[in-house]
Amino acid sequence: MPRFSSKRRVNHSASEMFDLVADVERYPEFVPLCSALKVRQRMAKPDGTEVLVADMTVSFKLVRESFTSRVTLDRANLKILVEYLQGPFSNLENRWTFEPKGQEGGEGVCDVAFFLSYEFRSRMLAMLMGSMFDAAFARFSTAFEKRADAIYGRPKLASS
Repeated sequence: MPRFSSKRRVNHSASEMFDLVADVERYPEFVPLCSALKVRQRMAKPDGTEVLVADMTVSFKLVRESFTSRVTLDRANLKILVEYLQGPFSNLENRWTFEPKGQEGGEGVCDVAFFLSYEFRSRMLAMLMGSMFDAAFARFSTAFEKRADAIYGRPKLASS
């Protein structure tokens, strides 16, 4: 089963990065391969988490696939869990964590960890989209960091 994980230090606060990743409706504007995303349901849980059920459509050339997932937004612990519900995968697991690292040059800094594992239900689809998915996931962290720079402002480089 293909897996991808990354951990990057970014010059934005953990709270800002959590908000950016939690704003799933905006993904078609900047996430590689995401051509559409619709939130079907949004529920606040007694434990303070928020759960979304969302349909995401990914497109590459002539291939277009949609899938449904449950997204648990745990703001108190700065974690996001994505659980696969329906679509072209036999398995999909995605986790985000945001770890505050204090201030650098007066700016908030955090480590953003991203983990994804997936397996297509169809061998044909895996052959068509597998390597392209791998390349797109490798660009995910950069896409979110660039989006944070665009929304929150580019961090100033510390002068030496």
